[in-house]
Amino acid sequence: MIEVHLYGKLRRYAPDPRPDRECVVRFTPGPEETIETILERLGIPAAELGHVFLNGSLLATCNAMAPWLRYQQAQANVFNRERALDILLGANDRLGLFPREMAMLVV
Repeated sequence: MIEVHLYGKLRRYAPDPRPDRECVVRFTPGPEETIETILERLGIPAAELGHVFLNGSLLATCNAMAPWLRYQQAQANVFNRERALDILLGANDRLGLFPREMAMLVV
């Protein structure tokens, strides 16, 4: 199973977007499943994404502060969104998707 955790306004793409519920969508990965195909399956436009985390590591972001925040990174260039969307996913992968409106949030 691939788990997709949706945050902020992206929760509206989940079957149950209520704020008092965990917002996780699970998929059985298809052959050559990518982040882009998962977004298509959920109906999420890539332009709405602010941060993408893969298995707890930052994969892509639109926040220029990311390198200074020292997040563990899933790829060297976290600003290369096109490459991030083409990454193949497999069983037990977990995605965390945050909208652009949350891109300025830091922990």
